[in-house]
Amino acid sequence: MEPTGDIAVIGLAVMGQNLILNMNDHGFTVVAYNRTLDKVDRFLANEAKGTKVIGASSIEDMVSKLKRPRRVMLMVKAGEVVDQFIEQVIPYLEPGDIIIDGGNSLYNDSNRRTAYLRSKGLHYIGTGVSGGEEGARKGPSIMPGGAKEAWPHVKNIFQSISAKVEDGAPCCDWVGEDGAGHYVKMVHNGIEYGDMQLICEAYNLMKNGLELTADEMHEVFSEWNKGDLDSYLIEITRDILGYKDEDGGALVEKILDTAGQKGTGKWTVINSADLGMPITLIAEAVYSRCVSALKDDRVRARRKLKGPNPRLSVSKNDEKRAAFIADIRDALYASKIISYTQGYMLMRAAAAEYKWKLNYGGIALMWRGGCIIRSRFLGKIKEAFDKKPKLANLLLDDYFRGEIKRCQKAWRNVISNAVKKGIPVPAMSTALSFYDQYRSEVLPANLLQAQRDYFGAHTYERVDKPRGEFFHTNWTGRGGDVSSSTYNL
Repeated sequence: MEPTGDIAVIGLAVMGQNLILNMNDHGFTVVAYNRTLDKVDRFLANEAKGTKVIGASSIEDMVSKLKRPRRVMLMVKAGEVVDQFIEQVIPYLEPGDIIIDGGNSLYNDSNRRTAYLRSKGLHYIGTGVSGGEEGARKGPSIMPGGAKEAWPHVKNIFQSISAKVEDGAPCCDWVGEDGAGHYVKMVHNGIEYGDMQLICEAYNLMKNGLELTADEMHEVFSEWNKGDLDSYLIEITRDILGYKDEDGGALVEKILDTAGQKGTGKWTVINSADLGMPITLIAEAVYSRCVSALKDDRVRARRKLKGPNPRLSVSKNDEKRAAFIADIRDALYASKIISYTQGYMLMRAAAAEYKWKLNYGGIALMWRGGCIIRSRFLGKIKEAFDKKPKLANLLLDDYFRGEIKRCQKAWRNVISNAVKKGIPVPAMSTALSFYDQYRSEVLPANLLQAQRDYFGAHTYERVDKPRGEFFHTNWTGRGGDVSSSTYNL
């Protein structure tokens, strides 16, 4: 019997199931396989009932039902499980067949797998998929990378099932070689950490500083979602703040304040350190989750460590309170600009280091719909790179420079008031600090270099000499003239 399957999906957790149903809706015949076989039977009898989805009883059976070149997509837990399935599938494939990893894999693993499968005559695609359960079902953002020869064979499937922006353009395009797709997904997740932390800080300022109720904050976020902050995360925050528990109270106030994380934010921060790129806001977002996990410590510390009353002086004056809410909105927006600026700085550094040709405007388009950080704001980033494809930094774009200028007074007002009142705003404050550092022609690193030379003979450059000439001073008169090797990590 002639094979009829366009693509196979291994892994029938909710993401795998929803992607299969999405593909089926767009006219593709999908072969479904799960190592727990009764899960295949349940899927076919329930969620996939009445569709063209085909079940497989083994990996050999699955591959036998696929058209050539065979396309096998793994929707399984990142790490060893991916490698195990790759080894199980390889014996049944032929040169030119394609293995796709749609999980949250580390980009280094995708680098390795691309090379490994190429040595076997096979193609590997490591693709970031963002949008959660709803996105997978209705249209996710898809970020493929790996063996470019394989892209024409999956392009139609991926772009058909992906989210679309206003003009119908798909939120999916080829990202780059090797691990580029999973790298861009990693940075997406890091930015997601930053966006969520900034929103939580705005919520905290309104809750503890202005003493707004959940219902009042629900109205604020509803209004914010109509303007430049229009985004999926603002939208769901609005919905969360309006959601009632069984007793009629706000459910959000009954949720324990300890945040979890799966590791992609941490990976982003580690890689930024390797590349020497300051993504300070994402780092603060990651560490804020770590601080939140210290719940028992914080409860004990609250009894002993004193600070000011967090209530802001404008909390009882309707006019001044409304003005301060507007300032919080602008502080959030300015900080968001910094977060994306840093994310794009990191991608630019990675492209140079790993020899990738990333399309920065195209990445913004991929993130415009379907994914967790989807927002109106990303359209402005695409416009910036459409105007200047080699734009060195988003802060130098006319629009973003103008928005930072417009928001700056409010931004500084919010942070200074938060500091005076002991309301933690680590992400907003590090965003402002980065902005002030980045716009400073001279920083106090001259003193730092003197300190390094004093205790370790690490040398320094001089402002009155050409760059690249290094000097050492015998600061104490006892150290001699021998200097340490000069290097930068």
